[in-house]
Amino acid sequence: MAFFEAHDVNLHFKSFHALRGISVSFEKSDVLVICGPSGSGKSTFIRAINKLAGPLSSGRFLLEGQDLGSMPRRDLYRRVGMVFQRFNLFQHLTVLDNIALPQRRVLRRSRKDAIERAMGLLKRVGLSDKAARYPAQLSGGQQQRVAICRALAMEPELLLFDEPTSALDPEMVGEVLQVMKDLAAAGMTMVVVTHEMGFAKELATEIAFLDGGQMVEKAPPSAFFSQPRRERTRMFLDQILRH
Repeated sequence: MAFFEAHDVNLHFKSFHALRGISVSFEKSDVLVICGPSGSGKSTFIRAINKLAGPLSSGRFLLEGQDLGSMPRRDLYRRVGMVFQRFNLFQHLTVLDNIALPQRRVLRRSRKDAIERAMGLLKRVGLSDKAARYPAQLSGGQQQRVAICRALAMEPELLLFDEPTSALDPEMVGEVLQVMKDLAAAGMTMVVVTHEMGFAKELATEIAFLDGGQMVEKAPPSAFFSQPRRERTRMFLDQILRH
């Protein structure tokens, strides 16, 4: 039994078949990178894991043998964290409260313990001096690092990243990728939807290429970049690596 398994996952939005029979598995501390063209189903797949894309038409996701579809949302959000493309921070809360509040609501932590955990995480990503600021007072890269802290505060077993750098100015991408690299080095299990092929080459355990809602190819980075088996994968890599 693998740490995480997707078994023949299908998802329809009315008549549109968004995910088509996707099956994939990986182990604890692995980093699965998902890439593909726009509209290929990457974000839908990762959001489906956390029940944010609606109920599956068929198939299932398993975490250590437990069906995520039947898991209470409180348990699901505790075990599987999510970092969104556009941060999704509460604008009316300080940085500190953005990280502390979910801990108190979901984990029932005391305010003291939640703040202590939040401050420790902010220090870890170099933002302890921003605790009293509001999201609008931060750069995009800083907001995304806060969003990562918020997800980590729940002590998830699996962390999902939905294009975490695509909304950032180019000079801010590096600071977010560095935090993700540090997490991978520390053994965090991650699924990352991204176009950052340098990150994929360096840190992915495996790379999955999606197109048209299907998993066209999955391979370790060395084989994926040097010997892609499918013509569609080769076309995608030629295009993305040219830019």
